[in-house]
Amino acid sequence: MNAAHRPIRSFVLRQGRVSNAQQRAHAALLPKFGIPYTAHPIDLDRAFGRSAPKVLEIGFGMGETTATLAAQHPENDYLGIEVHTPGVGSLLKRIAELGLQNVRIIQHDAVEVLRDMIAPSTFDAANIFFPDPWPKKRHHKRRLIQPPLVSLLCERMKPGAHIHVATDWQDYAEQILAVMSAEPRLVNTAPDYAPRPDYRPQTRFETRGLKLGHGVWDVIFRKT
Repeated sequence: MNAAHRPIRSFVLRQGRVSNAQQRAHAALLPKFGIPYTAHPIDLDRAFGRSAPKVLEIGFGMGETTATLAAQHPENDYLGIEVHTPGVGSLLKRIAELGLQNVRIIQHDAVEVLRDMIAPSTFDAANIFFPDPWPKKRHHKRRLIQPPLVSLLCERMKPGAHIHVATDWQDYAEQILAVMSAEPRLVNTAPDYAPRPDYRPQTRFETRGLKLGHGVWDVIFRKT
């Protein structure tokens, strides 16, 4: 592919350290709980073995929040998308420890997954918690929350579904609020930023940041 036409990625595949436990979980459990990327729509009810509300988790990091939500809400199915192997291995390890059956993982670029694998009006909710802020101004074009992604995400959401984004970078929060406010199919559930809802677990990273005086901004919109 010509470099001029190469898509801008919202992530970099850094060579992060994969622990032995993460590597074992990745090797042993991804065949069971993973869904390989494919360039055509998939049947998520078949992948989960049932028909249930579907919640999308984009960029789940080390899987702490996804595992907690899945354990607290066994009535929902959670599809997690993440590119980094340490995080995928970590979530798979948590799935095994908690005996979860309602989580599936796609280790691939979220934009391509949404574009190629997901049918319209699939998800009842979507969570994007603490996406990479790309703090340097010259890297802002790499930020995940951009109008094309939000438009694509809207197409994959059911009417009435919620899209919840959280960040601890104020300028990114302002961008997220502006981008989502400009999408005509979305309505803000709050006057601007929303209070952190009880259903969003507070991660160790977030707790540490709050103690240091860092802010956290939640943006929650509903598809009309």
